[in-house]
Amino acid sequence: MIQTAIPGFGQLEIAHLVLDFNGTLAVDGQLLPGVKEHLADLSRELTVHVLTADTFGTARSQLEGVACRFAALPPGDQDLGKDRYVQQLGAAQTACIGNGRNDRRMLESAALGIAVILAEGAAVETLLAADIVCTDIRNALALLTHPLRLTASLRS
Repeated sequence: MIQTAIPGFGQLEIAHLVLDFNGTLAVDGQLLPGVKEHLADLSRELTVHVLTADTFGTARSQLEGVACRFAALPPGDQDLGKDRYVQQLGAAQTACIGNGRNDRRMLESAALGIAVILAEGAAVETLLAADIVCTDIRNALALLTHPLRLTASLRS
């Protein structure tokens, strides 16, 4: 579990990390360099979950060896499916990272929502639902391993 108190934002007690795959951890279906190592570090403190539409059909093979729970979502209402998943985990103990329009609800529901803008961009609705926006997934993941960075961005 990752715990930190952020003045004006509140106490974070994060037990789960829920991530989108394409556009978040990967570009064109290929996991970005260094992501596996970041996820391995985080999996020592958090339960890591990857939820994806698996647009390119590569997510499971790209995540081979990564300590995570994997779920490929069926087409249709993926935003609701991702949000239900987060609610079942306990949104108050969950951080979410995503970029797509189908990620917006889970980012809004989670105790901490992080949007990333990679090569495919990010949906404006998702950016507005996030607490923080990063332009590199490795920086987004590092926010959780270095929680004082969260304080620097989120305090009031």
